Amino acid sequence: MSKSRKAAKKSVMLLFACLFIASVGLAGCGSGSNEEPGTDTKTSENNTAIDHSKPLTITVFDNAANYQGEQTGWYGKLLKDKFNLTLNILAPQVAGDQLYKTRSAAGNLGDLLIIDNSQLEELIPAGLIMDLTDKVKNTKYLSQYVDNHFKPFNEAFDKVNPDGKIYALPTFTADTSPTTFSEDQPYSSPILPWDYYKGVGAPKLNNLTDLLNVLKKMQEKYPKTPDGKPIVPITLWKDWDGGGMENVRWLSNWYGYEQPDGTSTLQLNAKGDIVPLIDDNSMYKKILQFYFTANQMGLIDPDSASQDWNKVSEKLTNKQVLLLWYSWQRGFYNSIERGKNGDGYVSVPIADSRIIQTSDAYYGNGRVFAIGSKAKNPERIMEFLDWSVSPEGLRYYTNGFEGFNYEKTDDGKFKLTETGQTAFQKNTPVPDQYGGGGYQDGQSKINSMIMSDFVKDPDTGEFYNNNYWSSTIEANKTALTTDWQKTYDAKNATDYYQKNKMIDIVPNINTSFGVDSSDIKNKRSQISDYVKNASWKMVFAKDQAEFDQLWAKMKTDVAGLGWNDVLAADTAKAQKIVQMRSEASAGK
Repeated sequence: MSKSRKAAKKSVMLLFACLFIASVGLAGCGSGSNEEPGTDTKTSENNTAIDHSKPLTITVFDNAANYQGEQTGWYGKLLKDKFNLTLNILAPQVAGDQLYKTRSAAGNLGDLLIIDNSQLEELIPAGLIMDLTDKVKNTKYLSQYVDNHFKPFNEAFDKVNPDGKIYALPTFTADTSPTTFSEDQPYSSPILPWDYYKGVGAPKLNNLTDLLNVLKKMQEKYPKTPDGKPIVPITLWKDWDGGGMENVRWLSNWYGYEQPDGTSTLQLNAKGDIVPLIDDNSMYKKILQFYFTANQMGLIDPDSASQDWNKVSEKLTNKQVLLLWYSWQRGFYNSIERGKNGDGYVSVPIADSRIIQTSDAYYGNGRVFAIGSKAKNPERIMEFLDWSVSPEGLRYYTNGFEGFNYEKTDDGKFKLTETGQTAFQKNTPVPDQYGGGGYQDGQSKINSMIMSDFVKDPDTGEFYNNNYWSSTIEANKTALTTDWQKTYDAKNATDYYQKNKMIDIVPNINTSFGVDSSDIKNKRSQISDYVKNASWKMVFAKDQAEFDQLWAKMKTDVAGLGWNDVLAADTAKAQKIVQMRSEASAGK
């Protein structure tokens, strides 16, 4: 799996996934607690007190991080006060892929690792991953998830783990069921600013051509933000690209095709059909053509080829982009206050689309937390990981500070404070007692979780994801939400797509696919680089003839790089996914 996968997957892996329902914004994707920082945690694998008297800095090798360096700000202070712990983050997305190669070759990737499944399969036989079986069983919180989640995940890696030991804890694990989809909006679908869309007549979108035409009308009517910043219909970025263009990958979902994690040469639909990326009828080509046409119409951000995700996120916060596709992107702008004025991003369905959507990540989502075999003080790392899935740890990570971001209601549940509704977007200053600085700046830079926010808080009976708090749903009955619901006769986007049979929900499969041979790995790397570069050239081709020429050349050139060999390896993985989905759907 590429470094980009989980940046976009449940990101993503990004902290940005705590948003409100179809209209509301992100209220501080941080964390929350009933305890004051500095509480001394006394549990360990031997149920003895852990000595926190000596400061400990742990090196975190983190594929999900968009930041490299020491964790500072409020989350940094929280860990320092509570555990006398400092995180030093190494981020391949910042430093480059070579970081993994050089550190693993040296025999020490780091103390705490957030790595891809495929890397786990390499590192276990190399002796670079610590056996956590006994350590996990003797924890207070992690132990609750061993039998249903951690054990079956690790046992699937039977080629490198024949004894079924627990080496790793999968990321973003949901505690619902293997076939449940809990979210109010598909992970990827067309999303537009409601006021601008209505401002050009809210025409029905029958196909991608209609979408381009409405974007053009919106661009002409709304060229700049109120403070004079340029508005772009579509913005793209390169730094998440894996086997191809990541921005192409996720729009393919709108028409029923996904690129499974761990593959780079094919797409798969809900029926189990496997289509190579370079097939002339592939959805990958169709979406490339969509972007090319958009650029010909002047709809693509001219910064696209040079900007990174951080620049894109600034534009999202300023409402400078018209078309969004990740559900969590709404959180950069939407808020309850804006929703009251009918202002915010919402789903706008395209009539000929049929979305493919994976279910909740019951067994995790493509990456894992692990401890390096040479880590010193592993008991203190385990203590931190155990706390991270406790009610206190999950509240801090997903919802910020009680009293600052959210507060208790009379019925014992939680509701967002006025500050909490926009703390992320506004980077609201944090009180000095919590560490000062801006709220967003101080969030956890680990950018990943073991248990996701689709786990229920035992104290409230509601998901940690504040999207789904009853108080948030009630507060979100704004002009924006109610107008959308009336227009589409649905309570939310998922409801609309299900009612109109425009979505296929398939079981989320997170398992071992084996390690690529060195030959396949080398071929995959060369092919991926070529496909990415050629794809970007096609989007910005001068005319259709050049687009077609680049496509034809890519098909020929990748064949010479060993395309068929990599495709065969990926096809075997896809066939395993198809089989496991069939078994999961049948309740096996």
